Amino acid sequence: MSLPADAGAALDTFRNAASWEQRARLLMQWGERLPALSDEQKVDANRVHGCESRVWLVGSLHDGHWQFAASSDARLIRGLVALLLARVNGLSAEELRQVDLPDWFNQLGLSRQLSPSRSNGLNAVLQRMNELAG
Repeated sequence: MSLPADAGAALDTFRNAASWEQRARLLMQWGERLPALSDEQKVDANRVHGCESRVWLVGSLHDGHWQFAASSDARLIRGLVALLLARVNGLSAEELRQVDLPDWFNQLGLSRQLSPSRSNGLNAVLQRMNELAG
């Protein structure tokens, strides 16, 4: 399965980071690039449950391809969610079901950032995306 353009760009950027500190900085930068959700979107119906941090997720379908937007009140989680969005935006529902979250963060060299609770939270976000995609 080919990667969306944003995911390819993320992979190149993170693979070229020489140190863990550089990757951590990149992670924060990716989080800052997330477009803000409106207050109307930050409602309980859009909240992802299963995350320790507050995460909101909205999705829409365009010509058979999903586009998601998300926000979090935690900087690190915002970065991780931004990288997840880079990986999944533009996929069909079928492609979305095939996304391997641990593998994606492993390829980015961010596995050690995924504590069990963060990993569970990101899995909850991906699961919610799959629910929205039906």
